[in-house]
Amino acid sequence: MKYAIFSDIHGNLEALNAILEVCRNNNVDEYYCLGDIVGYNANPKECMEIVRKLPGFRCVKGNHDEYATNGQIANSGFNPHAKLAVMWTQAQLSEEEKNYLSNLPMRENIRGINMTLVHATLDGPESWGYIFDVYQAEDNFANQFTQLCFYGHTHVPAMFAKKPVTMVSGRKIEEIPEWADRREGGYDEEEMSVFSPITCPILPGYKYLINIGSVGQPRNRDRRASFVIYDSNTKMITRYRVPYDFQTAQKKILEAGLPERLANRLERGM
Repeated sequence: MKYAIFSDIHGNLEALNAILEVCRNNNVDEYYCLGDIVGYNANPKECMEIVRKLPGFRCVKGNHDEYATNGQIANSGFNPHAKLAVMWTQAQLSEEEKNYLSNLPMRENIRGINMTLVHATLDGPESWGYIFDVYQAEDNFANQFTQLCFYGHTHVPAMFAKKPVTMVSGRKIEEIPEWADRREGGYDEEEMSVFSPITCPILPGYKYLINIGSVGQPRNRDRRASFVIYDSNTKMITRYRVPYDFQTAQKKILEAGLPERLANRLERGM
């Protein structure tokens, strides 16, 4: 079976359509979302309509999904641009759509494939904490009872591996830097215009904590839409970085009267 796992669409229809084309070409069987279907970009309704019709679709709640439905944006801790985007999103959604987002679970275990889905952290998903380093990952592993845990929220890809007890010598939890392909100077235009996957095998006895990056608003200096496909037969995870028509997404943001900064950061990927 092949599972597409994506996060932080944030109402970016162009990016969503681009990754779904890759999924169709790879014969994905089921689709899982790690939250934040809405927020920041100009097509929250359209994105919700599309993902809810995907085969085997499951989704956990993100912080933008939460605040777009509970009316407590003043207590969200969001910056002014994010607050404006949430309030705008609230006005676009129907009551049925808000109820759908409001009733999403905070985390979900996928039976049969040893996988957990969460938007932020397993130890307190409703607190919207962040995992950026091995120390924060260690806290999460203490609450992870499946081999695989996929999370989002940071918009920055990362992978942490916890070694089997029999192999522990030195640090028991390590980051896999190849997964993030993190570059301080960012990526040049030629690199960001091509489709470039990154693969990682899932080894027996290890546990993995995997941030898959963002579909709709990447923040790792790479503007391409990021998501993964997990093949449970080959035990291989592939992170795809997919170019999309970000100029159209930018235009829609400005036409909707959303903050210009939200449009600008799509081009910069940060």
